[in-house]
Amino acid sequence: MTRPETAPVRPGEELPLDALREAMRGHVAGDVDDLSVEQFPGGFSNLTYLVRAGDPARGGQEYVLRRAPLGPVPKGAHDMTREAHLLEKIHPVLPVAPRPALIVEDPAVIGSPFYLMERRHGTVVRTRLPAEYRDIPDAARRMSGALADTLADLHAVDIDAAGLREIGKPEGFNARQVAGWAGRWRRAREALRDTGDLPSQADLRDELVIAWLEAHTPPESAHTLVHNDFKLDNLMLDPADPGRVTALLDWEMTTVGDPLVDLGLTLTYWTMPEMPGGAPNEVGAASPGFLGRDELVARYAERAARHMTSDPQAHLAVLERALPWYEVLGHFKLAVIVIQIFARYRAGQTSDPRFAPLAGQAGWLIREAWRRIREQDARA
Repeated sequence: MTRPETAPVRPGEELPLDALREAMRGHVAGDVDDLSVEQFPGGFSNLTYLVRAGDPARGGQEYVLRRAPLGPVPKGAHDMTREAHLLEKIHPVLPVAPRPALIVEDPAVIGSPFYLMERRHGTVVRTRLPAEYRDIPDAARRMSGALADTLADLHAVDIDAAGLREIGKPEGFNARQVAGWAGRWRRAREALRDTGDLPSQADLRDELVIAWLEAHTPPESAHTLVHNDFKLDNLMLDPADPGRVTALLDWEMTTVGDPLVDLGLTLTYWTMPEMPGGAPNEVGAASPGFLGRDELVARYAERAARHMTSDPQAHLAVLERALPWYEVLGHFKLAVIVIQIFARYRAGQTSDPRFAPLAGQAGWLIREAWRRIREQDARA
């Protein structure tokens, strides 16, 4: 049985329907007087809803609404209007990016700026192979290939022709990544200083990880569009064809910079086993049928080289020499994202029970980053 995409809205996360209805009236298609809302339960960050304006079977329209999480958020984070304006530029040149339909920047309407985008349909794969793919013999391999190919296609977007270079500062991007994520980690750790949720710095080695990243920061490998949270469960796949992507989601942190930052984080997710308190992970490099870590890198290199009209093997050799630093950064970056969410949970700004084990997961990610550093230093 296929798991439903949406669920009733979680208590405390309801939308003010009267205000939403008036914001939509005259700006989007569909019967806004017949408005209904459900929630997409996946994801740990921004709140995402399915909004129906009328009955879709009778000409009504469906939209996806995105807004920031409840409670205080870090400065510059969860900027949904920025995400929407980016999609206005990205959708025409990369059709897997959904098209925004309405952008509302006034936080007074529903309590936060938000936007509506077209609804895309497809299967989101999280920690296990969905039922609709279990009778497709090569489903795991096909979705692995779709993951690598979509990332390469994203990095092939002409940022100048699309007017996207201005969304970031690609020069010095890697150094700013380390400094920015280190600052966020330290602020979240300070907020948790007296709670006992994280081990001591001596046990965790977090400052050693930061020092290593700073000491080994490479120059940017190229200047491209960078999604900044590219992973399998941010893709929607055709239910009948796991090798066809119907949407790429969650563009909040998109910028321009070094494409290997994306690849390093993708590999962090792809090679991750079950983490403390997490669901068993049956999807990724360690699971039967999926591309392994090296195979995924090779598939990405082949597609990326095609865009650059260069030799795939030569491109792969360059990637393999460079990637260890980016994979350590990926583990550290994900640890920061996780601990920031946990800090909000610990402060009572959200009551979502899924957030309770995140401190343990952040600690695991830091320790894994340190282990990889030790291995890399031993090989040097």
